[in-house]
Amino acid sequence: MEHTSDVDIALDRDVFLRTLVRELATALESVIGLEEASGYISVVGQAVGTQIDEMYLKALGVDRLSGEQVAEALVDLKRRIKGDFHVIEQDATKIVLGNRVCPFAEKVVGRESMCMMTSNVFGTVAARNLGYARVELEQTLARGDAGCRVVVHLVPDTSVETAAGREYFGDPSVTP
Repeated sequence: MEHTSDVDIALDRDVFLRTLVRELATALESVIGLEEASGYISVVGQAVGTQIDEMYLKALGVDRLSGEQVAEALVDLKRRIKGDFHVIEQDATKIVLGNRVCPFAEKVVGRESMCMMTSNVFGTVAARNLGYARVELEQTLARGDAGCRVVVHLVPDTSVETAAGREYFGDPSVTP
């Protein structure tokens, strides 16, 4: 008789937690809809973003990250959780990031609300350090795109009609 511990099943802590998050997102999207589910996940993402920002500030021994350090931290934090983000371009007005591998892996496909974790973590870290961020998820693996393209705008767009994405606010006296 074979023992359960001897069978080959793709189950470990990582798979379990990714599945848990996907099923929570699925339940929220089914019950309250995509927009509201995204809002709930945003609350969690903001809290996580604040904690991650504090980790980088403490590790680097600084009160605030520079624009370059923000971009490096965004790439680094995703690398640490098995994402594959990279900076495509960066200047004083924006950070454009690409990604080929989602930390949620295949569990993110069809669950766009899960992308709010990225939006909120990126937006929170950028705004806390640079004063403002608007995160635009131009392409996402969740939507079926070949990769992600995330633009973190660091300067407010005065034209409400063209401003896509979610805004995040930090200390208004800080400028990028």
